[in-house]
Amino acid sequence: MSQDQILVGGGDRQISLLGRYANRHGLVTGATGTGKTVTLQVLAEGFSAMGVPVFLSDVKGDLSGLSQAAKPHPKITERIDKIGIDDYTAAASPVVFWDIFGQQGHPIRATVIEMGPLLLARLLELNDTQQGILHVAFRVADDDGLLLLDLPDLRSLLNHVAKNAAEYSARYGNISRQSVAAIQRRLLVLEDEGAAGFFGEPALELGDLRRTDMTGRGIINVLDSRELINRPRLYATFLLWLLSELFEELPEVGDPDRPTLVFFFDEAHLLFDDAPKALLDKVEQVVRLIRSKGVGVYFVTQNPLDVPSDVLGQLGNRVQHALRAYTPRDRKAVRAAAATFRQNPGLDAELAITQLGVGEALVSTLEEKGVPGIVERCLVCPPRSRIGPASDAERAAVRQRSPVGTRYDEAVDRESAHEILARRAEAVAAEAAASQKKAAEQKKRGSGTRRASSRQSYGEAAAKSVIRSISSTLGRTLGRELLRGILGTISRR
Repeated sequence: MSQDQILVGGGDRQISLLGRYANRHGLVTGATGTGKTVTLQVLAEGFSAMGVPVFLSDVKGDLSGLSQAAKPHPKITERIDKIGIDDYTAAASPVVFWDIFGQQGHPIRATVIEMGPLLLARLLELNDTQQGILHVAFRVADDDGLLLLDLPDLRSLLNHVAKNAAEYSARYGNISRQSVAAIQRRLLVLEDEGAAGFFGEPALELGDLRRTDMTGRGIINVLDSRELINRPRLYATFLLWLLSELFEELPEVGDPDRPTLVFFFDEAHLLFDDAPKALLDKVEQVVRLIRSKGVGVYFVTQNPLDVPSDVLGQLGNRVQHALRAYTPRDRKAVRAAAATFRQNPGLDAELAITQLGVGEALVSTLEEKGVPGIVERCLVCPPRSRIGPASDAERAAVRQRSPVGTRYDEAVDRESAHEILARRAEAVAAEAAASQKKAAEQKKRGSGTRRASSRQSYGEAAAKSVIRSISSTLGRTLGRELLRGILGTISRR
């Protein structure tokens, strides 16, 4: 098999996924237990062998087996013979383990400013009013040069906005303290769910997801999602953030001979459940345009109806495992899945979907000039790596030889909005205390001067009394002498 294509399976003929059309995206669907995980594993191995890095989420822990070579098994041998594979060799793929919580792999972190208000509002389940205030807070941070890295930064910023609500309301619109308090409570819930460690530094460098090993094989980045899947909003928001960051960062490459990166969304319905229209529009835009960045996006879910029709129309490569038609919605899903294929005159796709066995699928891939091939029923190839999880010791060994080393293992807390606002608050408090002290001292000096001028000592009072007495006696004596002189003059006349 050429390194420019991936053998998916075989039936009446072998069916391959061509590398030059792999960035036209794809869909893997089917009921639980029908073989979706193995199909994902086969595709990831194929892209890796092609030299294409892969990022995928492991919601059950089974995909950690990609790091270990498959062991001989009669069923594998039987399937190899049926499909006609002549170059099968068991082999481990180069794998790097990641984990948002840092337990089963390298921690993945993003800064609050990278996440942005739209995705953060969805993560916090904010209403329109609260989302508007969050947008204001981000604008304040941008205008005031406040770096938002972690949740303490965001919490301090929201407190700052609430304290200065009158000023910011005049500039950006009404800011309700009650709405700010509601956002703060949602942040507390997020922290209680263990998501606080996701926000901070060192933030993930996307170049570390686009590595190849020394032999040229693409690194398969496995995100351990066994714990993460219990927090569906965090799971969906993180994967959507990652896809958006790739879209913003990667250069335009047009239609390369093979993708620069392939991205698998397992449990894809979580991306779209209860998502606001603005977010759905963003997903559709990213899926439609990221193809020109060389990135292929593959959604893995149980039901094709889980994916919005605008997004579904962008997915050119399809692998459909069995669906069960027990309810009206199930039958609708079967009809919808069959209708998306280019029909094969010799195959009733709608009937076949309900009859497929485990490890069987209806497959349609893009052929020459990007035209969808007719749908074919086939057996999916067995993976060359282990079907099933790696042991803890095997995981530890893989992590020890990781190409990113320990770069992400320890968190870094540098100066950002929380520290800056705390320092500003301390400076304001110190200035206010100094002003109060100065005012008190001035008041004390002023009142002391007034008291000294209004009081007389005993000596001052006695001296003033003597002076008044002398003045009074002298006055009376002079008055009598003057009167005698006047009367004497009159009598002589």
